[in-house]
Amino acid sequence: MIDINSTLIAQILNFLVLVVILRAVAYKPIVKVIEAREKKIKETLDQADMDRRAAENILAENKAKLAAAGKKAEDIIEKAEKAARDARDASIEATKREIEQMKKAAAEEIERDRLKMTESLKSEVVALSMAAAGKIIEKNLSEKDNESIVKSFIDKLDSKKLGDL
Repeated sequence: MIDINSTLIAQILNFLVLVVILRAVAYKPIVKVIEAREKKIKETLDQADMDRRAAENILAENKAKLAAAGKKAEDIIEKAEKAARDARDASIEATKREIEQMKKAAAEEIERDRLKMTESLKSEVVALSMAAAGKIIEKNLSEKDNESIVKSFIDKLDSKKLGDL
């Protein structure tokens, strides 16, 4: 059985004094440190949670900005392609107009050359006819009469033959 004696009572008193001293000196400061640590961990977790939400918000904003930038880039590309098509079409149209002008100028020049050659040919035919008629008729007709005969012949010839040149 247990023997209660003064040693046991002294040990119990020593234990109680030790508990009181430890509680005053060690327990309260340790509890304060633990509570401070818990508070700091909780604040850190709260801050981390706020930072995570802020990062998610920033990520969403960046995604929206990226989508807007992509849309803007597509619009710019579309405008550039349209401008290139318009410039190409304008260039083609200008080239067509220039070709038409060149064709018209060439046709006019050909017509002028044809008329010039016709006149030249008429003059040569008149001169040759005059020379031939002069030798044939030899002063039977006047030079003026010869010329009118040759011109009427050439005019008839011109309306029948040279008009188709």
